Amino acid sequence: MDKRTIYVERLSAHMLEWDSQIDLIKDKAVSTLPETQSEYFNAIEALQLKREEVALKLHGISCASDDEWQDLKTGTEHALGEVRTFFYDAVTKIK
Repeated sequence: MDKRTIYVERLSAHMLEWDSQIDLIKDKAVSTLPETQSEYFNAIEALQLKREEVALKLHGISCASDDEWQDLKTGTEHALGEVRTFFYDAVTKIK
C-alpha cells in the first residue's frame, strides 16, 4: 500500500471512532436534565461540523493527484487537531 492509501484508511478509522463517540454523547444528552441538554446538543453540533470538515478533506485527498495530496494532508492534520480538541473540550464540559 502507498502512503496515501494508508493515510486515508487511518483517517477513515478516526472518523468511524468519532461517529461512535458522537452517538454516545447523543445517548447521554437524551438522559440528562432539560437545562443541560442544550450544552450537549451544542457540543454535538460542533463535533459534527468539524467531523464533516475532515470528511471533505478526506474526499479531497482521495481525489487529489500524487503531488497535491501532500499539501492537503497538512490542512487535514490541522483539522484533525481541532477535532481532537473539540472532543476533549466537549467530553470535559459535559461530564
